[in-house]
Amino acid sequence: MTDKLSLETLGIRGGVQRGIEQEHAPAIYPTSSFVFQSAEEAAARFSGEESGNIYSRFTNPSVAAFERKLALMEEGERCVATASGMAAIMATCLGLLESGDHILCSRNVFGSIPVLFNKYFVKFGLKVDYVDLTDLDAWQSGITSKTKLLFVETPSNPLGEVADIQQLSKIAKQAGAKLVVDNCFCTPALQQPLKLGADLVIHSATKYLDGQGRCIGGAVVGDSETLEQVYGVVRTGGPSMSPFNAWVFNSGLETLALRMKAHCDNALAVAKWLEAHPNVIKVNYPGLSSHPGHELAKKQQSGFGGVLSFVAKGERDGAWKIINSTNLVSITANLGDVKTTITHPATTTHGRLSDEDKARSGIVEGLLRIAVGLESVDDIVADLAAGLDHL
Repeated sequence: MTDKLSLETLGIRGGVQRGIEQEHAPAIYPTSSFVFQSAEEAAARFSGEESGNIYSRFTNPSVAAFERKLALMEEGERCVATASGMAAIMATCLGLLESGDHILCSRNVFGSIPVLFNKYFVKFGLKVDYVDLTDLDAWQSGITSKTKLLFVETPSNPLGEVADIQQLSKIAKQAGAKLVVDNCFCTPALQQPLKLGADLVIHSATKYLDGQGRCIGGAVVGDSETLEQVYGVVRTGGPSMSPFNAWVFNSGLETLALRMKAHCDNALAVAKWLEAHPNVIKVNYPGLSSHPGHELAKKQQSGFGGVLSFVAKGERDGAWKIINSTNLVSITANLGDVKTTITHPATTTHGRLSDEDKARSGIVEGLLRIAVGLESVDDIVADLAAGLDHL
C-alpha cells in the first residue's frame, strides 16, 4: 500500500509498526538492552538466525521506525541511522572503502567534511581530490582506477551550487564507483537523488528532518546490500542514533513536506529582497533566475530550499555588522529550524579551512549564510535591514 502513497502521507503513516498497546503516536524505547526468553533465543538473535532486538547500539524499535520511514520517503531499500550527519559520512566511508581507494569530492561542501577526509582518512591510506561541483569535465578527468566514491552536496553549502545528479551518476557508474549525495538542504520533500541515479543519500537529520533544532542525528539511505556494510560499522564502532533522538526525528518527518514548502516560499521572498538591496553584491539561491543552477534545480528539485547566502559590502566588517544588528534572527551555525539562523561561514562553518581552500571554495569575508525560517517574511527582512541598510 505504501508504494501508492504520496510523500506527505508517507511522512505521517509510512513505516508504522504499532506495539502491543496499539499506540496512536510512535512509542519510544529508552532501553539499553532487550531480554530474551531463553538461551536458545539469545543465541539465535546474536547469530542472525532470528531477527529481533538485542542491544540498542544497533537494534532499537524507535530507531528502526525512523529508518523505515526515511527509507520510504527517499525511495530506498534501507536506511541506517547514525549519531550525526558526520557520523553518517564516516560510517559510509569506513564501510565501503579500504586503504589505497580514492574519493573524488566536490569542492564546496560543509567545512567539516574536508577536515574529516584530509586530516583523518588520509592517515589510513585513503586518497582524496576535490573538483568544482558543476564542472562535469573535471569530474570525468578526476577519476582514477582507484576511485570508489564520488561525494557531492547539492545544493552546496553555503553557495547553493547545483550538481547534475544524473550526469554524475553516469560518470560514477562508468568508473565502477558509487555516487553519494548529501541531500540535507532539500530533503526527500524536494529532491530524491536515488531516483536520479545516486547510489546513496546522506542526511544530517539534525537539520530539516527534525526542523526545530532539538537533536543531533544522521542517516544513510540506499540499497540493502550496500547499507549492510554501513550498518556493520555502526554496529561495531557505535556511532549510533539514540532512541530518544530517533523518536524526535520520526515526529519531525510527519511535518517535513509542509514545512519545506513554507521554507521555500520564505527563502525566495528574502532572496529577492536581498538581490534588490544596494548593499548586497551577490545572492546565492537556486530559486533566483539569476542563479547559474536555476534551470537544473527546476529540473531535479520540486522546490529550491530554505538556505541562501549573500555577499555584503564591507567584507568581514560589513558581514559582522549585519549579524550583530539582528535581534530576531538566531546567530548560530545550525540550519533547518523553524527559526531563521545566520552565520559567517569564513569564521564558523568553514573556519578550519586554509585561506587558499576558502578562496577556491568562494568563502569570501563578506559572505553570510541564512537559513530562512518560518517567521513572517516581513519580520525577517526588517531584522536583516537593521544592519544591511547602514553599511
